[in-house]
Amino acid sequence: MAKATRQAYGEKLAELIKENEKIVVLDADLANATKTNIAQKAVPERFFDMGIAEADMIGHAAGLAASGYIPFASSFAMFATGRAWEQIRNSVAYPHLNVKVCGTHAGITVGEDGVSHQAIEDIALMRVIPNMEVYVPSDEKQTHAVLDHIVKTDAPTYVRLGRAAVADVYDSSDMDVTKINVLRTGTKAAIFACGVCVASAVEAADRLKEEGIDITVVDVCAIKPCDEEGIVKILESHDLIFAAEEHNVVGGLGGMIAELSTTRCPRRIIRFGIQDAFAESGHYAALMKKYRLDGDGIYEQLKEHL
Repeated sequence: MAKATRQAYGEKLAELIKENEKIVVLDADLANATKTNIAQKAVPERFFDMGIAEADMIGHAAGLAASGYIPFASSFAMFATGRAWEQIRNSVAYPHLNVKVCGTHAGITVGEDGVSHQAIEDIALMRVIPNMEVYVPSDEKQTHAVLDHIVKTDAPTYVRLGRAAVADVYDSSDMDVTKINVLRTGTKAAIFACGVCVASAVEAADRLKEEGIDITVVDVCAIKPCDEEGIVKILESHDLIFAAEEHNVVGGLGGMIAELSTTRCPRRIIRFGIQDAFAESGHYAALMKKYRLDGDGIYEQLKEHL
């Protein structure tokens, strides 16, 4: 059943906070939207509403991590990564503190909230910080798997989550989120995708298969550190490479694939995403259609190049 990754995050966090007494949850006055209110109801004494003050929230999270706790700090992705970038860099990543920054409402699927809330730079902002790990789950089960993984690590981490319900990609959370997942196999081309675009890429590939065109679809949940060997294997076995993301094409998934390609296996990388521009306010489905990131849009773009 389709579910927003922010909802899956809140539900899984509520399970984890009951199981692990070291977990604390901080939110920037958005608990109902980020769904950390579910964890708040589960263990209210380890939930802290920091108000509309993301930089202060990250500073407190750093202090809690330095004291041996595992803080999950949540806000909208635009504010968690943009407003608090300096604090994440200097107070979390530089001393390598175990803070989990979880940004919800990422990308253009935040919809009607408009450009001021549409974080299309957050992957790039977090990926560039030394020591930071970056994960972009594609559905409910993968979100659960990401949280199961990061709660066992001591790394500063960013998890990118969405507002809108997304189609199920997986039927189980039993997966290694640090590795790529090949969802469709083909020889004509390969498309790497993350987040909401994974389902779009699968839909597009299935339509192409009906026309006799087989392409490989690769889900890349771990943007940093990436599954370098797995990605290179795909690059080596395909001549035509695409990347799809609900993010600026500068500095995101496609940028990461292109960087890796230059050093390990040179390929032309065709990047589907926001083409270095701001979007606008509108229903999330209409925006995905306009920017050609829904199933139809990915299918059409692939056809143009194939």
